[in-house]
Amino acid sequence: MDPQTRELARSVRTFLEEVVHSARVDADEGGPQIGDVVSEHLGLAAQQVPVVREEVPEHQFVDLDIALTLLGERGGDERVVGIGGGDQRVHQGFSDFFAGHYGRFGLGAVDRVNLPTGPDSTRRAISFGVRLLRFGGQPLAVLQRKSHPHGGYPSGMEVAGTAEGVVADFIAEVRRLMVQHSVLRGQVLSFSGSPFEHHSNAGITFLHRPGVGADDVILPAGALDRIARHVVGVGEHAERLGRSGQHLKRGVLLYGPPGTGKTLTVRHLVSRARDSTVVLLAGQSLAFVSTAAHLARAMQPAIVVLEDCDLVAEDRGVHPGERPLLFQLLDAMDGLEGDADVAFLLTTNRVDLLERALAQRPGRVDLAVEVPLPDTEARYALFQLYARGLPVTDEVLRLAAERTEGVTASFAKELLRRAVLVGAEAGHEVTDADVRTALDELLSDAEQLTRSLLGSSS
Repeated sequence: MDPQTRELARSVRTFLEEVVHSARVDADEGGPQIGDVVSEHLGLAAQQVPVVREEVPEHQFVDLDIALTLLGERGGDERVVGIGGGDQRVHQGFSDFFAGHYGRFGLGAVDRVNLPTGPDSTRRAISFGVRLLRFGGQPLAVLQRKSHPHGGYPSGMEVAGTAEGVVADFIAEVRRLMVQHSVLRGQVLSFSGSPFEHHSNAGITFLHRPGVGADDVILPAGALDRIARHVVGVGEHAERLGRSGQHLKRGVLLYGPPGTGKTLTVRHLVSRARDSTVVLLAGQSLAFVSTAAHLARAMQPAIVVLEDCDLVAEDRGVHPGERPLLFQLLDAMDGLEGDADVAFLLTTNRVDLLERALAQRPGRVDLAVEVPLPDTEARYALFQLYARGLPVTDEVLRLAAERTEGVTASFAKELLRRAVLVGAEAGHEVTDADVRTALDELLSDAEQLTRSLLGSSS
């Protein structure tokens, strides 16, 4: 080894020794050490006890905290202690705290973090701490930790116990309780984390369940009933279908031009399926389709919504060499058993792109429904919908419907908004004349781009 390399090695060693020293408890060396506390609880030197690590997805860490709390209460006399040593702790495994190779770690404060459990609620969970509890009459020590933004171990728990079988049973019970008491069950969720986030399976955003009634959705006659029967009705009659040997897993495709009501239809279905866990994926979050499928299987009845699937028809996953996301979606759909009460609800503006992929993998979609541009009667219904409570006549709304072939619901909504604005600027409540003025304005050559942006084909 040349002198320069030797000097570099010496510097690195000195640095590591300083890091190790900083990890030691700030209190007196004679103070209680975490290894001593764990040894006393287990009735055996902690260095001799095997440790089993169980990782959990980042978005299920709060479920882990709930499950461990329940087991601590069940066993009675649970004690929770912290470990001193600052951020250096996150780079150590549970057994490292006992061995003494990295310094002596004394007791410290239990780290906690507030995590969302719904759109308007949170839970104060242990982010780094040791639970000393009993399971099946046997003592266990459990290090509960949340992943650290600067690296270290992923989220999960490390279980130390003298009886291997008891540890295995404990971990199995934790898994069961995490599913049974999950805060994700029955919620409307979206994945918001980056696929590149270190040690994360994506963050979860809790959303309020929308309230969209059937009267707010204007589709061709019978279309909404067919869609709702397939998405919601299958779940409502799951028991009877199961007894008849019929599968519950289903795929529904809504296709048509932008602005015709596909998203509003989805919102109605979500509001109607009040007992279902709903996972919404759109844009970059479609990369989490496999995670969403696993979550849906655990939290069924569930609906996985994938909006604008055509946008990722050729996009690949986050790792080099992965297949296009669309095929990952199809694999996820295929991976669930037929008796899984899970509905995949896909929307697309480019059915030609999606159809080619689906034709290569038949059987994933059981129902495809076109959501076309509204005809005259549908446009009339849309104008009536957005004119609710306004002092205008059906006559002017019928006139607007007859003059606006090729427009979408977005156009209808904007027309009534402009009419109200015209009346407000004139100092009076909206009138039929204001509707005609706004209609002439929106249909003028000067508003051609506006009409296009509102989804009009004319």
